[in-house]
Amino acid sequence: MGDVLAGFQTVWEFDTDSMLIRFERGIRTPKLLQALGERRIPFEALSGVELAVGKRGTVVLRALPRPGADPLMDAAGGQLKEAYDPYRLVLPAERETLADYYAERIRESLGPEADTAAEAHLVTAPAPPLSFKAYDGKASFDGKDISFRWFWTGASSEKWKVGDQRFRIDELTGVEWRSPESRGSAGTVPKEGSAKAGAAKGGSARSAKSAKDGTARNGTGRVTPKGGGHGYLRLLRRSAEDQPADRPDRDPAAVVFGMGYGLVHQSLPFAAAVLEAIRASSPVPCAEGAPAPNRATAPRRDPADIAERIRHLGELHTAGLLTDDEFSAKKAELLAEL
Repeated sequence: MGDVLAGFQTVWEFDTDSMLIRFERGIRTPKLLQALGERRIPFEALSGVELAVGKRGTVVLRALPRPGADPLMDAAGGQLKEAYDPYRLVLPAERETLADYYAERIRESLGPEADTAAEAHLVTAPAPPLSFKAYDGKASFDGKDISFRWFWTGASSEKWKVGDQRFRIDELTGVEWRSPESRGSAGTVPKEGSAKAGAAKGGSARSAKSAKDGTARNGTGRVTPKGGGHGYLRLLRRSAEDQPADRPDRDPAAVVFGMGYGLVHQSLPFAAAVLEAIRASSPVPCAEGAPAPNRATAPRRDPADIAERIRHLGELHTAGLLTDDEFSAKKAELLAEL
């Protein structure tokens, strides 16, 4: 198509087989979209497109990703607020005719399998290395291993007993991400009514006060943040497939979010990158009796994708998040894939 459709805080640039979605930087743009920067979406990763009337004299054009095509949306699991949706373009109402034109062009470009789930990720996740601070620890991912380093101010006694954790990608089957902006608890904060009942049965007045002001004590005797436990990131392990999941604040394969810890724009890209790595490391299923696919003959990576990842690494290097040696090594790895 070769055209550009600019909306509020977001621009769609159309190519013959994909569209590049760019997010503007600014105080009005949600931090998640700023963190993503830009994303290339192949039309084969879409199942459709919708056009609807928006708020305050706007129309909303939204592309619909196929299940399994985008690790970010798979990890989000429908929990994103409307404003955080990276597939959403808001336009002035007077541009509705133009929006309808592009919606029809996108529909014409959809792949033959648009109505089915994708067997492989078709949209690239944010590139590692990535890290963020949760309430009870720091999570880091270098592309091969995920590590959790517990904070003495927040981690439960169960996590302190087992110590800091490291997980290989091939040990995992998936991730479970709960938005830190979700209502309710991840299992660390009792409801006020239950805490009062506990105090009435012999619990201390201090415990009752903690529940009343929105705090709760974990296994270490420390106080979780007010409104804390509103989300978590859990790694799903092969060795624990047949075991019931423990509470996230007690599970050494999970980090818990509190208000100001594990923010969406930090934890969700992390979860998506881990999910993409897990899926890439899993053997490709084949029909019974059919020969296993030859990984050595897999198609080479898209040069545009490689260039985008190198650009992202350059930003991390400029920000001081990568050393000179780390940047050079990662860049060499990417160039070797061409």
